[in-house]
Amino acid sequence: MMVCLVRGSGVIDSIQAGFPVNSYWKKVHQSREKTIIGPTPFTMFRPILLAALTALLFVIVRADAGEIEPRAYVNTPVGVNFLLMGYTYTDGGLATTASSPIKDAELTMHTGILAYARSLDVCGKSGKFDVILPYSELSGSALVNGHGRERHISGLNDPRFRFTVNFYGAPALSLADFSTYQQDVLIGASIQMSAPIGQYDQNKLVNLGNNRWWAKPDIGISKAWGSFTLEFSTGVTLFTDNDDYLGSRTLEQAPLLTSQVHATYNLDHGIWVALSGTYDYGGRTTIDGTRSNDRADNSRVGATLALPVNRNNSMKLYASSGVSTRTGSDFDLIGVLWQYRWGQGL
Repeated sequence: MMVCLVRGSGVIDSIQAGFPVNSYWKKVHQSREKTIIGPTPFTMFRPILLAALTALLFVIVRADAGEIEPRAYVNTPVGVNFLLMGYTYTDGGLATTASSPIKDAELTMHTGILAYARSLDVCGKSGKFDVILPYSELSGSALVNGHGRERHISGLNDPRFRFTVNFYGAPALSLADFSTYQQDVLIGASIQMSAPIGQYDQNKLVNLGNNRWWAKPDIGISKAWGSFTLEFSTGVTLFTDNDDYLGSRTLEQAPLLTSQVHATYNLDHGIWVALSGTYDYGGRTTIDGTRSNDRADNSRVGATLALPVNRNNSMKLYASSGVSTRTGSDFDLIGVLWQYRWGQGL
């Protein structure tokens, strides 16, 4: 069994407007062409602007399974930049098989998050690029072959890079042209990769980094009915080998299938809430040619609340918990993210 504890919940997902998007963006565009006496356009229509422009960010920080990412696929005006800072707290243990030497594991982790994203025009389709840099402090204890062991580590996690494009139902639009857009059915795809540069000790079982590359192609579809949106996505994580596992052993891992479903509702003033579920299957490991009995068959549920602050800032609160865990990390998570955005005249 390999244990890599980089936990999080959607850090770079998307926030869509709670009011009719087309009428709001029309007013924002008109406000840039004339002077208005009294409240500024951003003050008058600030709630929608915040929600529609946050419409790119918030999806991350996990190098393992179980991540929950509402609004990973959504349209956003091109040319907008996003900077995110956040914190997540996780507490829990490991679900192991009967043959595993690890028992009664208890782990706590504090993670700081720094991320950047930019909305793009990809051959006339809306897209985005994002990079995520997490730093964690982890402490825990467990019984290993009947003997008590403790682990205290801190350092960088493996960074993550993702490219996303919405190839149906979400054309690339400027801030002005976005005033006429309303979502119906949206279909998108993404590819995310992780580089093995995080903290890793080849003589320890629990680490923050993976010491291997992984890539995750993913596809998602969402359907909007007024203020309510239902989204489904599925992807598969593919792993390279770790040739320095517990000394000089070779760790291989089968592909890990992940499916997610999200129900999102837009409230007044640009606030939105989401209820989510995720399911992971597969990912059995092989160590020096010997297959382990650690196939994942795990599910989690979570909730997200997004709150606009002003035209350039917003925050998100989120939490998740395991429902059923066959093997791997079994933990509870809470987190908060702050997002600053600029570009396109914001």
